[in-house]
Amino acid sequence: MAADKSQTPQAILDAVGGADNIVSFTCCATRLRFELKDASNVDAAAIEQLPGVLGTVPQSGNRFQVIIGGAVQTMYNQISNLPEMKKMGGKSNADVKSEYRAKTQGKSAFIDSFFEYLSDSFRPILGVLLGASLIIAFAAMMEALGVQAFNNVDSKPGGWVFIDAMWRAVLYFLPVMIAYNASKKLEIDPWLGATIMLAVMTPNFVSLSSNYDTTSVTNATLGTTSYVANIFGLPMQLNDYGGQVFVPLIMVAVLALVYRGLKKIFPENVQMVFVPFFSMIVMIPLTAFIIGPISIWLGSGIGAGLAWLNTTAPFVFAIVIPLIYPFLVPLGLHWPLNALMLVNINTLGYDFIQGPMGAWNFACFGATAGVLFIAMKDRDSAMRQTATGALAAGLLGGISEPSLYGIHLRYKRIYPRMLVGCAVGGIVIGLLGLSSNGVHTSAFAFTSLLTIPAFTPMSTYAIALAAAFFTSMILVIVSDYRTPEQRAEFYAARDEAEAAAAAVSTPAVEKPHQVAAAAATTSASAVTKGSTCNVIAAVPGKVVALDAVNDKVFASRALGEGVGIVPQSGTIVAPVAGTVSVVQKAGHAFGINTADGLELLVHVGIDTVELEGKGFEPKVSVGQKVAAGDTLVVADLDAIASAGYDTTTLVVVTNTQDFSSVKPLTDFDATATSPIIEVTK
Repeated sequence: MAADKSQTPQAILDAVGGADNIVSFTCCATRLRFELKDASNVDAAAIEQLPGVLGTVPQSGNRFQVIIGGAVQTMYNQISNLPEMKKMGGKSNADVKSEYRAKTQGKSAFIDSFFEYLSDSFRPILGVLLGASLIIAFAAMMEALGVQAFNNVDSKPGGWVFIDAMWRAVLYFLPVMIAYNASKKLEIDPWLGATIMLAVMTPNFVSLSSNYDTTSVTNATLGTTSYVANIFGLPMQLNDYGGQVFVPLIMVAVLALVYRGLKKIFPENVQMVFVPFFSMIVMIPLTAFIIGPISIWLGSGIGAGLAWLNTTAPFVFAIVIPLIYPFLVPLGLHWPLNALMLVNINTLGYDFIQGPMGAWNFACFGATAGVLFIAMKDRDSAMRQTATGALAAGLLGGISEPSLYGIHLRYKRIYPRMLVGCAVGGIVIGLLGLSSNGVHTSAFAFTSLLTIPAFTPMSTYAIALAAAFFTSMILVIVSDYRTPEQRAEFYAARDEAEAAAAAVSTPAVEKPHQVAAAAATTSASAVTKGSTCNVIAAVPGKVVALDAVNDKVFASRALGEGVGIVPQSGTIVAPVAGTVSVVQKAGHAFGINTADGLELLVHVGIDTVELEGKGFEPKVSVGQKVAAGDTLVVADLDAIASAGYDTTTLVVVTNTQDFSSVKPLTDFDATATSPIIEVTK
């Protein structure tokens, strides 16, 4: 039977080469991330066919990603709990990984590592960031309805101040969370990284700006004031590190060097005491005096540059941002911009990147809505399920990965249409937002329907999102997301599957243009209960399971259980004795009904109906009696293969449900008389 979703974890592990081929295994918000010893062992095509898998992303340096979507954590846990993973022994992961990285060379590998560091530093806290953004959206909606003032702290009653504390906790202590995650990523004590970051956020440190010997410096560009304290005669710039992201990212990178250096100095039996102690002694002053101020200058400088561009050329800025995001997100290059959003909020009190970015997100969701419309119209249940989940994740959660990896990157026609939606949304923001320098938000908010109230001007933002969404959706609906060849392939597979399903409920109907339906015509009698009969090979060759056949309909068993044969001869014979119920016009497929109730389909090649009879010479006609071994058709295998078609011949029991057992006999080289299917009534 076809693999169900419960078999996917083991199937993924097998397809990446097993636990012995894995150097490290992690997950992000939507993807399983493998670092492998040898990526050439990966069967990406097999993984992409598994239930619950949206796609795969091969990377340099033997890295490989499997796109799962919102259920990634569950899939990660299931794979991690497999017996094969638990039995991994020998060298520790750290040892193997260290050895492997020592052999890894090349610029691409370094870039991948850098962006994985960024991604894994943020990924574990995406849930609380999303939760905070929804609380922000609720508070902003209350302001829009006149219930409370979102930004005016002085006029808020205590209850609303308390609600603000719910989401501000995430943003204020974000540096600590990032330091913890970044430390885990670099395999150092995560609590040490968190402690160093907390040291410059304590009330004691904050009080230095007002209670001690300090001087103030005003930044005219950003409109901010910073203080310099005298610490043992040394000047130390004081900053509010709440909400900062560059500080912990840079600090932990330096800490990793110090931490590993100290572990080499101290014996293992005293490392627990002295490594954290000296790390704190070195890193807390280093962060307060050097890393913190430099990181603040870096973030503020980049933010000021973007703010200048947004102020000087808001129209250009509003268009450029949504147009570059579709190319940044698949590569993971959007994390630095996400970090800048948080820097802007902390430094300027608002962010101006998220507004134009929303145009890209809703153009993405609009394209998904267009795909969903077509899937419903074409009765494409698999795509309808994928698009429905992706659209819900986008509109309600602001998550684009299920749409991007599950649909858009698989169909090349979608991206140009989505980019038009991005441009239209950006133009709307550029035109309607001229008076306000674009669209702003005072909090980090995921782009979804629920967070629209968090943006100002809300009307401009909502109109831009709608324009981006419906532009992409309409373009996809009008021009389709598939090529003509992909549409034809889908229609053929759908019609064949529906014909097989119809044959079950209406077995007497014979439609020559629907092979499975005609092959399922009711036979005159049935075998005795418990008796067994064998189906012999239709052609000599390698017998394989339907799972190995390059056709989704046959592999799914929608037409019944059976086998595939990689033929060694072009003479295809009847696998059983019976009556020919159908001869396909193209000469590539035949139905045979036996006297004891078996309904069999013999299908020569994959998608060979498109050859329109070329290369096929049928030797039987409908209604003709045949014995097992009688020739059905002579096929020119070389001509079929030269035309680009797979010659694998399928033998399928189309009324599988009528039998207690239909057992394929596979993985051997069959002769003309070899049994290939064992059928029990």
